[in-house]
Amino acid sequence: MRITQTRHFRGRFTLPGDKSLSHRLAILGALAHGESRLSNFSTADDCGATLRCLEALGVEARHQDHSVVVVGRGPESLRASAAPLDAANSGSTLRMLAGVVAARPFRTVLTGDASLRRRPVERVAEPLRTMGARLTSSDGRPPLVIEGGPLKAMTWAMTTPSAQVKSAVLLAALQAEGRTTVVEPAATRDHTERLLPAFGVPVEVKGAAVSVQGGATLQPVAFDVPGDVSSAAFLVVAGLIVPDAFIHIENVLLNPRRTAFLDVLRRMGAHIEMGIRTRDPEPVGWIEARSSRLEGAEVGADEVPALIDEVPVLAVAAALGHGELVVRGAAELRVKESDRIATLAEGLRRMGGAVDEHPDGLTVHGRAKLTGASVRSHGDHRIAMALAIAGLAADGETEIEDAGCIAVSFPELPSLLDRGRQAER
Repeated sequence: MRITQTRHFRGRFTLPGDKSLSHRLAILGALAHGESRLSNFSTADDCGATLRCLEALGVEARHQDHSVVVVGRGPESLRASAAPLDAANSGSTLRMLAGVVAARPFRTVLTGDASLRRRPVERVAEPLRTMGARLTSSDGRPPLVIEGGPLKAMTWAMTTPSAQVKSAVLLAALQAEGRTTVVEPAATRDHTERLLPAFGVPVEVKGAAVSVQGGATLQPVAFDVPGDVSSAAFLVVAGLIVPDAFIHIENVLLNPRRTAFLDVLRRMGAHIEMGIRTRDPEPVGWIEARSSRLEGAEVGADEVPALIDEVPVLAVAAALGHGELVVRGAAELRVKESDRIATLAEGLRRMGGAVDEHPDGLTVHGRAKLTGASVRSHGDHRIAMALAIAGLAADGETEIEDAGCIAVSFPELPSLLDRGRQAER
């Protein structure tokens, strides 16, 4: 992928459905009794992996009129897959489906691509073992082999914040005997507990504790998936760093546990406005951003769980700013699709940026200038997209190796960048 510097970037955008919501809606629809129609379902390869895995478990899922229809027949209808379930690059798929199949009376093998097979799975295996399932991994990494069966309820105090692990335990809890409670050490994405009541499942949230009762019958839903807010972050930063820029994004998810990047950008001096149009079960509305002079900011460990996908593009904004962005408490970035701290630092340095790595984060020194270069994505979609945004404001041409990985979460980004560059002023 080649990106050249642009002097203006403008447009009104709507985005494909939120990836986190789409995963959960497809899985909950599979556990329900009846047809769930999910319009504006995510186009990300990751969500395609979830649909393929559900189909391998006997669930009917079909594309129809810009929607995905999931035909659920309850968890008892799931059957053993004839082959390992291939989650491809999707950690969400692997971890959340582990919670589903842990309660089913058959053997399941969950695996993925080379990148996913390097990522840790014991944090999801441990609570599922405590509930009664038998799980084995390969030195703490996929393939994850699950011998499912009857599960018992429990109270699980998580030690590492993870919305995927929390969701896996809640999905298992739906099929367990008794009441299960998950206690988080820090707030993470709360989509699962927001969506469950829409499927007819009561959820109790008390502070950091989320509880569900096993045995509920899920009802199907019709759901219009709002635009992906993590994808919106890339367009927002483009709207801030290009000299003559203004963007408006409509019908985008504005869950407060997903919009922390907007708060950080505002602290850096960004001109950003947003408004909420609907609130139930998820806040949905609009975001506007325009060219801004950006300064520095500090991001602490308490903020990182709500920023884990946006740190790379925040670093790009900081590199083109006039201060220092310091991120701490983000060691989780080292075990994502790539070591995002190292790969991000490498890419920005190749473009003339100044980045200091820390074991749990990084410091980006703003220079307000980058130069086009040949950079590597290391197969990580968020690194590829962040470097593409950097290329919009860098002198000359930026070439991104293996940019096809962008399809993992936001395949439309290249065409939307072209549209923003070509828009009338």
